[in-house]
Amino acid sequence: FPKLIADDGGADGGLKKRQHTFVETDTVRYVYQPIESLYLLIVTTKGSNIIQDLDTLRLISKVLPDYCQPVTEEGISEHVFELVFAFDEVINLGYKENLTLAEIRTNLEMDSHEEKLHMMVRASKENEARDEGRRKAAAIKAAQREMKEMGGMGNKAMGNMKGFGGGSSSGFGNTPDSGFGGSNAGFGGSTSGFGGS
Repeated sequence: FPKLIADDGGADGGLKKRQHTFVETDTVRYVYQPIESLYLLIVTTKGSNIIQDLDTLRLISKVLPDYCQPVTEEGISEHVFELVFAFDEVINLGYKENLTLAEIRTNLEMDSHEEKLHMMVRASKENEARDEGRRKAAAIKAAQREMKEMGGMGNKAMGNMKGFGGGSSSGFGNTPDSGFGGSNAGFGGSTSGFGGS
């Protein structure tokens, strides 16, 4: 495209004198308009109506500064989505819509009832999930607290007792003080209370 512009009007500023310009190749037509240091460009087929193309270019040239100030590469990059939506209102399926700048603004600012409803339902579900998460976290903490308290009581009660076998105060074993089977056993030992000698 820059080569085609140079061939058409040169770099001497001859293009700046014309309000709308176009360049044709074998297959397409470039319809463009200089805006500050940039070019606004529409690519059409050679069979398209040049008057409609110029009208489309004129409308887009009004939309651009309305959504992007200043009209620079940085400004366009910052407002790229707003511009795409505005251009989509101007051109639909390759054809210009018969809209004014005010109608384009109105269409882009319109509220969607379905979108609001969807956002409300989504926010409600997120709040419910957040509340459920808090309830489950509180239940888990309560269960951990109970386990800790029960574990602490059980350790105190079982702290002086040992498991099965070995040790003088164990419940089962062969020591003199063992509860079952020892020499001083309560059941079956030599000085036992039951069945012993």
